[in-house]
Amino acid sequence: MCNLRTTLFGLIALFTAVQVSADGMDGYPSLWESYDHGLQQQLEAVLKDMGLDKAARNKKLAVTLVDITDLEEPLVASVNGDTMIYAASLPKIAILMGAFVEIDQGNMTLDTDTRDSLTRMIRKSSNADATRMLNHVGKNRLLEILQDDQYNLYDERVNGGLWVGKEYGKSGAYKRDPLANLSHGATAMQAAKFYYLMETGRLANPELTKEMKAMLGNPGIKHKFVKGLSSFPDAKIFRKSGSWSRWHADSALVEANGHKYIVVALAENKSGGLWLSRMIKPIHQFMVPSKLASNTQQ
Repeated sequence: MCNLRTTLFGLIALFTAVQVSADGMDGYPSLWESYDHGLQQQLEAVLKDMGLDKAARNKKLAVTLVDITDLEEPLVASVNGDTMIYAASLPKIAILMGAFVEIDQGNMTLDTDTRDSLTRMIRKSSNADATRMLNHVGKNRLLEILQDDQYNLYDERVNGGLWVGKEYGKSGAYKRDPLANLSHGATAMQAAKFYYLMETGRLANPELTKEMKAMLGNPGIKHKFVKGLSSFPDAKIFRKSGSWSRWHADSALVEANGHKYIVVALAENKSGGLWLSRMIKPIHQFMVPSKLASNTQQ
């Protein structure tokens, strides 16, 4: 096991090389072992230029960026990537995953009603559908899936990850996460890992993976990353965001001009939504060829 730290004006990107069974399988490496120094410098430069270095130092901002143009050789940059932060509706991707795991295992059926409910949960962030699907999967069953060795999307060895311990409504939390005591939490690295597992076909069979990815496409809420990427018409976005009070989160798989990358940002600030909308533009500029990136100059 090794630790790798990069510091710039107090920003710390910590990658702990933890070998978990959902990483390093089928020729795919662990994201925690795929740190790229050049990409890290570019990400930190964006945050510094935006004046977000203080927020990052105070752990009020977490960002993870993964270049998956070559799925077998991901390149990772991250700031506070293993910091648990309240993520509002972003962890609905965990409910989506749980449903598809159960469908793949024959414990649920992807009928029209279920498909429509899952789609509304992701594209429109429907709380009613999220609660319905959570109870369909089963509250305890979902937590078992997230912590299962096959996925490890909540793993205490990397400070947690995706967690759903409360229905999306007025009811109280039924089980807060054991590390940060959050009802709906995430780390940027584990949210990014969800997309990497999906894109490499390790969450469900190929047919179901296509269904899951389609639900994440065509976002119905045009803010944060979607708003920031509106000047890039060729960019395809598969995402789930979340906002509540001063917490703002977004996560996305972006495909453009033959390139693919995952980006996740979690912020605790009333202006966090604006931060995310602004930061995705320069990130997109260095993640895709200049032919597309030049659109931001208009």
